[in-house]
Amino acid sequence: MQVILLPEVLEYLEDLSEVLYEKGYFSFEDTASEYVLELYDDIVLTLPTRHHKPAPLHFDRYGEDMDYAVFRKNKNTSWYVFFTSYEVENRVIYLVRHIANNHTVAQYL
Repeated sequence: MQVILLPEVLEYLEDLSEVLYEKGYFSFEDTASEYVLELYDDIVLTLPTRHHKPAPLHFDRYGEDMDYAVFRKNKNTSWYVFFTSYEVENRVIYLVRHIANNHTVAQYL
């Protein structure tokens, strides 16, 4: 199994720690960076074993026939990882196409 994130998803995660710090969700830049790194590691290491559901049609702009998995980071925030899985040479590849949190997409799920 392999988890691959599209370049735009990686870019989103790279910018996320700065956004979280600037909006006051974290008091220190280092803490915001650690939060994002933990989220990234959690996605890469556990996505294949996570319970997942079919993504609603609203998310088809990121890819068709996607699933999503939930990564709960604290009592207020859950991250939704939208992905497509493929089998290539007897190996499953998980392609992460979009990531968002409950504050921005909960109304569509």
